[in-house]
Amino acid sequence: QALQYFNRMDYFNAVQLMQRALKYDKKFVEAHLVLAEIYIENKTFDKAVESYKNVIDINPDFFPGMYSSLAQLEMMQNDFKSAKKHLDKFLSYDNLKPITISRAERMITTCDFAINAMENPVPFNPVNVGENINTRYDEYWPSLTADEQTLVITRLIPVDLVQYSDPQKDYIDEQYLAESNRRMLPGLNDVQEDFYISIKEDGKWTNAINAGKPLNTSGNEGAQTILVDGSMMYFTACNREDGLGRCDIYSSERKNGGWDLPANLGSPVNSSHWDAQPSISPDGKTLFFVSNRAGGYGQKDIWYSQLMENGNWSKPVNLGEKINTSGQEQSPFIHPDNKTLYFASDGLIGMGGSDLFKVTRHDDGSWSEPKNLGYPINSNFDEIGLIVNAQGNKAYFSSDRLSNMGRDIFEFELYQEARPNPVSYVKGKVFDFDTKNRLQAHFELIDLETNDIIMQAKSDPNTGEFLVCIPTDNNYALNVSKEGYLFYSDNFGLKGVHVITDPFLKDVALKPIKEGQKIILRNIFYATDSYELENRSIAELTKLITFL
Repeated sequence: QALQYFNRMDYFNAVQLMQRALKYDKKFVEAHLVLAEIYIENKTFDKAVESYKNVIDINPDFFPGMYSSLAQLEMMQNDFKSAKKHLDKFLSYDNLKPITISRAERMITTCDFAINAMENPVPFNPVNVGENINTRYDEYWPSLTADEQTLVITRLIPVDLVQYSDPQKDYIDEQYLAESNRRMLPGLNDVQEDFYISIKEDGKWTNAINAGKPLNTSGNEGAQTILVDGSMMYFTACNREDGLGRCDIYSSERKNGGWDLPANLGSPVNSSHWDAQPSISPDGKTLFFVSNRAGGYGQKDIWYSQLMENGNWSKPVNLGEKINTSGQEQSPFIHPDNKTLYFASDGLIGMGGSDLFKVTRHDDGSWSEPKNLGYPINSNFDEIGLIVNAQGNKAYFSSDRLSNMGRDIFEFELYQEARPNPVSYVKGKVFDFDTKNRLQAHFELIDLETNDIIMQAKSDPNTGEFLVCIPTDNNYALNVSKEGYLFYSDNFGLKGVHVITDPFLKDVALKPIKEGQKIILRNIFYATDSYELENRSIAELTKLITFL
């Protein structure tokens, strides 16, 4: 009778009858074994462990497969030492299938890693970012500008919290949000994802406000990434009429204090498959994203596409088997240093679920071996969606294991070994030297050692405001140009400098081209006591020749 209830998924009655059977015979081994399965289905894992151990006490060789199932449960409870012991016992039996042996051996490797990680924990003290960002609803997927003044999040909210379909009712019902703290959480079919934006004032985050139309719709928008200056957003939207697959990547540019109508990036970035979770490089030229398209190594892989001179995106390239596995890789985040990539994987060895990893891009374009961020940043839960501020000392992520209010966003001090190359920034306004009118100008940050352009940006066409990231520990030339104006150059000698506590604040006055105007060249270098030009001068002289 209990088995009949179990097959009908009536777990309550199945458990009651199994326990009655065990009152007649405490050593009824099959009853203990089926109870363990029922408890697993019902997610009562501690009771499942107890039932498996009862079977072992009664007849340790009754069902060898239970040792593997028991080990899996123990790994979910962070009891990796006991799990490894039971896996060793499982592998001692004959006639096991090769695929089963391989899976058990991988679980042992995971146990070894987890045991060592828990014995050598990394510094981790997460702090909730506060009630202006986090509510009783789920908040996740934070995005941050380089100056740490703008935070964009995805929030899962009731569908009746925001009315988009009726132009006469296009509002955000903040009173509903306040009163909803006394309500039951909505069902899964009654919620949708929207973007919320918070601005930092006097060192504190203001109340996150719904981004509104046209970014948000009555459908789901989420998994966003923003350019370092906040001028462009790429995000994921699913099941739209203009979609190429189930989920596609869209872009929207910030103009005149608002956001443009989002545009589907189209082929070849989007495909008939699942394409999502974008991360844009600080120069806006490389888009990392996740896809399950053909040609990958596993279920979901990380790919990248580059913005070409004609404004189109190149054919996506798989990030390679060093990073992508037969499992799922997700939530890529390219740091403003444009070299350090953080991502989540359940295919690389970790704590048993989806763990967070870090890789660094070498000068030849190859990537370092993935480094697990360690315990307790990673746990037996699934960790995804970590970002790191420009300075490289603080990380943000979303978690439901640290809060009784659903998924909240937390920040924590990132330990030294997990940090990227610190990045500072130069921020200011561009204007006409004569009229003082604000200008849209083109910015290029050039590595003086290689003469490579490593960052590009544009100032806002209305306000003239700009923000350009500057990685530390190198020497750079900054070139600001606009047709009809003399170009402006600046020098940032940061070789040997690893920490910059204050950003560079600079307003740039561009002089219209006319007789008698002068340019100061700040990136012309000579050898000591010599008229021989150094190679570091090439970038500036090339700009001068092009200008002339």
